[in-house]
Amino acid sequence: MPADANMQKAADFAKVSAVDFAARFETNINQLAELLGITRRIEKKPGQVVKTYKVTGKLEDGNVAEGEVIPLSKYKTEVGEIFELKLKKWRKQTSYEAINDKGYEQAVEDTDAKMLRDVQESIRKDFFDFLPTGTGTAAGEGLQGALAACWTKNQVLWEDTDASGYLYFVNPEDIGEYLAKKDVTVQTAFGMTYLEAFLGIYDVLVYTGVPKGKVITTAKDNIILYYTNPKNGDVAKAFEFVTDTTSLIGVHRTVDYDDLTTKTTVLTGSKLFAEVMDGIVVCAIETPSATPAPNPAG
Repeated sequence: MPADANMQKAADFAKVSAVDFAARFETNINQLAELLGITRRIEKKPGQVVKTYKVTGKLEDGNVAEGEVIPLSKYKTEVGEIFELKLKKWRKQTSYEAINDKGYEQAVEDTDAKMLRDVQESIRKDFFDFLPTGTGTAAGEGLQGALAACWTKNQVLWEDTDASGYLYFVNPEDIGEYLAKKDVTVQTAFGMTYLEAFLGIYDVLVYTGVPKGKVITTAKDNIILYYTNPKNGDVAKAFEFVTDTTSLIGVHRTVDYDDLTTKTTVLTGSKLFAEVMDGIVVCAIETPSATPAPNPAG
């Protein structure tokens, strides 16, 4: 007698697990997008490449005598880096024996959770490797002075953006002293710490991937999330992936009776980057100058 079509089978639960994996990623990436203020998500089309831009030019002398023609200052936008979106793929396999020995939760679900964290780390690392390549520069004494120098640069580069539209990236070792003394609102998402209105002005994202001794800043509107959809077009005809509503990650879970294993395959083609390279300011945190000791002789 054939099995009832409504019978719950192992493959059904594999599908549910894949949905759960994708949903957890969706929650975390949406938190990250909210913290970074990402409003632009661009889905990759076939043959499309990513372009970053830089602004070049020269400000002419503003000392113009009465009646003389004011010289033109000329600026232009040039294409900086051109790169293609790279697809990243991972696979995890769990044996019958491991599940029988450790239990499904420990053998499959706990390792899925670790795998998810590692996928997120891969996306974070790419972004923080990219940020220091920004071409804007500044410097300030101590963390507070560096933040102020960055804020000033932002006012020039993004004059139509209010202060809440900027984001500052700092290494935890450079901000730890302040956190012990200040009453700040702290959030965590996607493995990073977010400080809202730090020192009353700055939205700061704290992460170990930021070079120590540097503050990096840009306008939130300059940050773009570029991605490929695992269920888009011809790919979906050949492969079956479960995706979240963001379509940033694809998950496929199968049960293989030939070798009695359950397999998890994960892929993502996503990249966080800033469109205008001149709009990323890398600011050096300079050591504050020592205050001269008072002269006892007066």
